[in-house]
Amino acid sequence: MPRQARIDAPGALHHIICRGIERRLIFKDDSDRSDFVARLSKLLPETATRCYAWALIPNHFHLLLKTGEVPIATLMRRLLTGYAISYNRRHRRHGHLFQNRYKSILCQEDTYLLELVRYIHLNPIRARQVSSLDQLADYPWCGHGRLLGKIEAGWQATDELLLWFGKRRATARQKYAEFVAEGIARGKRPELVGGGLIRSSGGWSQVKEQPKSTLPHKSDERILGDGDFVASVLAEADEQLEQRTRYQKQGVTFDSLLQLITEHFAVTRDDLLSASKRPAHVRARSLLCYWAVRELGMTVTEVARKVGMTQPAVSRAVERGRGIADEVDIDLPGRGIT
Repeated sequence: MPRQARIDAPGALHHIICRGIERRLIFKDDSDRSDFVARLSKLLPETATRCYAWALIPNHFHLLLKTGEVPIATLMRRLLTGYAISYNRRHRRHGHLFQNRYKSILCQEDTYLLELVRYIHLNPIRARQVSSLDQLADYPWCGHGRLLGKIEAGWQATDELLLWFGKRRATARQKYAEFVAEGIARGKRPELVGGGLIRSSGGWSQVKEQPKSTLPHKSDERILGDGDFVASVLAEADEQLEQRTRYQKQGVTFDSLLQLITEHFAVTRDDLLSASKRPAHVRARSLLCYWAVRELGMTVTEVARKVGMTQPAVSRAVERGRGIADEVDIDLPGRGIT
């Protein structure tokens, strides 16, 4: 069976789970864990991705991320590739480090955000890395202590998460701690890490035809949410796929985007494909990167190769390009054509 495409969009909440190949260790010591966290702390601001919860277990890890202007797949590819190379070099090994593809579950934020934060941050207790909530508060390889103020928050989106528990930070932290403590008795919560509902029910089309009241909250590996959320995510994903198909039929390519932008901004091809820092060139190049990644579905790596920029630079250009796309009076051929 071909693997399913990932679903993503700016602002989407993802529960990421990644395991070692054959469930082997991916973190042997604190040097490994420090390397992983350092890479994550660099990539999150570069891609405008927010992290609400995380936990490192010897043979796997969990992340709860909200997509910024760069797809989660791009962030994860850079994170896992860089870490695996470093890990193999440190431990003098060869071959794959991670098991198949990481698992990415698109989650309904209002319903599942807090449950997922609690579930992820209790993982070190379930995995017996720590034995109590007191130890968990000081455990450096999990986001729990940062939310409690025991460890410097740094790159973790603690303030945004604590607002769910109250406006005053001290009160919010206390309520958060109580909320996490209540979760210990709930056990492993398998419903929060995906399932096989859709495949066993005959596919998306049959499930979507069921009355909303009969739809369980658990969907397949890609989506966690109620019936309306599942339907809206699928509709948006289908729309994006159809739009890209229309672009292909209209002959919209990277080169045609390049031509359209050079004409509108009165710049040359060399201006766009150079390291020029002139504001007009940066503005035009940012729109080119945004449209190539978000509309045509090109990867940041592909675009970086074409424009002669680094991947982080393209990621930042995509962020800028979104606002520029809303301002300029030009549009892509094929958009909206049915």
